[in-house]
Amino acid sequence: MTLLLKVAGIARKHGRPGMVMFLAFLGCGISWGQAADTAVQGETVQGETDQGKDEQSIRKAVASYVAAFNRQDAKAVASHWSPEAVYVTPIDGRRLTGREAIENQFNTVFENTDGLKIDVVVEAIQFVSPNVAVEQGQATFRGPDVEDRLTQYSAVHVRRDGVWLLDRVEEKVEDVPVSNYQHLKQLEWLVGTWIDQDETGRIETVCHWTKNQNFLHRAFTVSDQQGVHLSGMQIVGWDAVEKRIRSWTFDSDGGFATGIWSADETDTKEPSSWHVRKKGHTATGHTTSAVNVLTRRGEEEFAFKSVSRTFDGQILPNIAEVVVVRQ
Repeated sequence: MTLLLKVAGIARKHGRPGMVMFLAFLGCGISWGQAADTAVQGETVQGETDQGKDEQSIRKAVASYVAAFNRQDAKAVASHWSPEAVYVTPIDGRRLTGREAIENQFNTVFENTDGLKIDVVVEAIQFVSPNVAVEQGQATFRGPDVEDRLTQYSAVHVRRDGVWLLDRVEEKVEDVPVSNYQHLKQLEWLVGTWIDQDETGRIETVCHWTKNQNFLHRAFTVSDQQGVHLSGMQIVGWDAVEKRIRSWTFDSDGGFATGIWSADETDTKEPSSWHVRKKGHTATGHTTSAVNVLTRRGEEEFAFKSVSRTFDGQILPNIAEVVVVRQ
């Protein structure tokens, strides 16, 4: 559904609370006998104070606008615009002029998109004159039947009869970052530092999310008393074509492997056991395969074992279960 919408904005305050204090500090070095200088300073401080009050009034109006939008009240939304306001739609650049045209637009939108909501982040509010302010920010539109839409907007507020109203709004649709987090969140428990250690050596694995939570990055080192003998990394992600979780592993000896992850069929919403079917090659061209099994045991440890291992088609012994603990 095309979102021919706009919201004036709400946000966190971006004022200048330190300005009055700064002016007072500078005043310590001024001869207070100079009445003209004192008067100018007083006017400046008063101007800052009035501007702060005006910004608070704008933010209250914005909060009221957002509340009206989120309850899908087109008439209440339109009441926040000036009678001759102009709204430039983000999708097709149409100009809607006047409160009535804007109300009709929102009526159409609300009738066709039940449950539509907005979230707004204000990046700046600047006063052009005592009765005109310009707001810059981001608005995100969400709904059960529409894809999330992120827009960058510029909103001009004007004061009419002591009330701040929207006079002109323009916005540009931004791409919403794609995330496969919903497909990988069942593996979020892997995030952190994990240790498998005994008298012969130590394996340390550090796992974290990449940007936008599209992949899990796992870095590992294998060491003993003489130092690190092997290191590498594993990337775990969602295969959107085959609709399953995959991994890619690379080690410092030049070997690599791919893996297919599947949860234990007996597990439901939060599977505790995962099977990773791996196939790979060594740096010298030999083929390897295995099924690694990770079984979660609470928040602080999981069990690991490797079965069905082969090297160039020859069966290798299984790796017995070991316990890996969170550091």
